[in-house]
Amino acid sequence: GGMAAVALVLLLLLAAAGPVWARPDVLREELLLSPLPAGDVAATFQFRTRWDADLQRGAVSHYRLFPKALGRLVAALGIRELHLALTQGFWRTRTWGQPPLQAPAGAELWVWFQPTVTDVDKAWKELSNILSGIFCASLNFIDSTNTVTPTASFKPLGLGNGTDHHLLRYAVLPREVVCTENLTPWKKLLPCGSKAGLAVLLKAERLFHSSYHSQAVHIRPICRDASCLAVSWELRQTLTVVFDSFASGQGKKDWSLFRMFSRTLTDACPLASQSKVYVDISPKNKEKELLEVTPPPASLYEAVVQGEKRTYAVYDLLSPLLFNTSRSLNVQLKWTRPQDSSELPTPVLHAHRYVSGYGLQTGEISTLIYNTHPYRAFPVILLETVPWYLRLYVHTLTIITKGKENKPSYIHYQPAQDRRRPHLLEMLIQLPANSVTKITIQFERALLKWTEYPPDPNHGFYVGSSVLSALVPSIIAMKEVDMEQSPLFTSLFPSSDGSSYFVRLYTEPLLVNLPTPDFSMPYNVICLTCTVVAVCYGSFYNLLTRTFHVEEPSRGGLAKRLANIIRKLRGVPPL
Repeated sequence: GGMAAVALVLLLLLAAAGPVWARPDVLREELLLSPLPAGDVAATFQFRTRWDADLQRGAVSHYRLFPKALGRLVAALGIRELHLALTQGFWRTRTWGQPPLQAPAGAELWVWFQPTVTDVDKAWKELSNILSGIFCASLNFIDSTNTVTPTASFKPLGLGNGTDHHLLRYAVLPREVVCTENLTPWKKLLPCGSKAGLAVLLKAERLFHSSYHSQAVHIRPICRDASCLAVSWELRQTLTVVFDSFASGQGKKDWSLFRMFSRTLTDACPLASQSKVYVDISPKNKEKELLEVTPPPASLYEAVVQGEKRTYAVYDLLSPLLFNTSRSLNVQLKWTRPQDSSELPTPVLHAHRYVSGYGLQTGEISTLIYNTHPYRAFPVILLETVPWYLRLYVHTLTIITKGKENKPSYIHYQPAQDRRRPHLLEMLIQLPANSVTKITIQFERALLKWTEYPPDPNHGFYVGSSVLSALVPSIIAMKEVDMEQSPLFTSLFPSSDGSSYFVRLYTEPLLVNLPTPDFSMPYNVICLTCTVVAVCYGSFYNLLTRTFHVEEPSRGGLAKRLANIIRKLRGVPPL
């Protein structure tokens, strides 16, 4: 009777669990290897957890794949979308091409809140402090002096109405340094951690010995099915790293998983429903330079990604045939002929930003936006966030394209308030075909209070990157594909139609010197004061408190008496 009861309970549990495809949460993991024109290679990891649950109502009590820390955070603070990126280095768009996912240097956080949130600023402050503890980052330094509310740049990537921009908050900490203490909690959010699957390649010593490193967390609501009657929640953890062929010590263009990560793949994550490795083997120039990959892939995947036709070699870690011949997978990339860097294609949209001027009173911020499309013009939204201590002169704003003034069709400017909020400048600018647009604005440097300077004031003050958002026209028509079947690196940004694709680019952060007082003066004053006190006051005090006595002539010590006895025996006069 007892055994029958146990068997009945097990059957009921299995029936409640249902088949694998009926589970409410599904994990997909993916690695994209993209050889870059300069001989470097970019590796993009994506771990996507989709959960068919309603987090907003707070009725969820059991967490299986979705991290409980993030799920409770979304439910408690009324978050509709959350995007956090921690980046070390700068993605060189002109040399490396368009990235799958780009982020500015430092820490970037932008969040859409639910309309039910009454005090958005309070929820934003609480959220930044909680995320600071989860990811061991300095996000607690996000306050009103570096937070803005864009009106046009950051629309929701998931479901939701993006017209009420008062529910949006955006902040960047360009000085944030990303290191191992940020990677470890990021890996702990993965269902398999770093013990199985693609995450075994995430070795900190190799990831941070690179030219570029960016890790991100994206949470958004998506449609559960085609009818979109129910909502699912998607957590996408991404990590992009660029390995330099010269920094690796060998100076060769040939790569492999073991050379990049010092590890190979042995199995897939047991909790993952899909685990694949994609290798971009598309020719990079007119010579149709081919890239050989070993072992030979079981299948190829062709798609139009970011306006270009790409071919990918696909390795399915869940395929039983993959690990039959060997116990591990070590994908190797080797070029068949040398590459000429002069024939490399230039991205359709890229930008460059710098600060100019002399002295420590005034300066000028210049932004160059390039449209290299041969015959198509398109608009771009430019977002500039400048700290309050750089006082912008808006009347000096100039936009020049091909030697003529280019008036923006939309402009939104929010002036800064000292020690309260930064400058916010958003513009919609039309970029003619095959043109360079130069945007300049002058500023004046403010003099801070001596307590407001960082410990290394002569290093300079960082200004966050400019953000460019645009629908870039595609040269090749793109077909509508099923997002659930397509690779993860093609489905984060929604595309309106097949003729264009969405691009968000970030320029370089700026380093500006401010008028800095001589912080060595307090040290000099302290040293001088202590010297004066020790010499002058000490001498006076010694004279005023010392007691003088007349010393009586002594009869001498034992040595003197012994010497006199000896002299007396010898008949010599005593001392």
